[in-house]
Amino acid sequence: MAAMKLTDRIVADPEILGGKPIVAGTRISVQFVLGQLGRGVTIDELIQQYGQLRREDVLAAIEFASESVGREAFFATKG
Repeated sequence: MAAMKLTDRIVADPEILGGKPIVAGTRISVQFVLGQLGRGVTIDELIQQYGQLRREDVLAAIEFASESVGREAFFATKG
C-alpha cells in the first residue's frame, strides 16, 4: 500500500453502515471482506462477485485489519 495511502481506500462515515470501516465509494465493509476471505473466497472471486472492488481494495482491507489488531491489547483468559 506504499503508493496509495490506506485512507484513500478505507473510510468510515457514520451515515454508512453505522460508521463501520468500508471500502471507499462502496457499502462493502472491511468486516465483510475479511469474513469472505476467512471462508475461503479468493481475492479474484471477490472481485468477480463485487465488480466495484479492486485488488488494492481487498489488500487495503487486510492491511487495515492488521493495523487495527496491532493497536489492541489482548489478554489470555481461562475458559
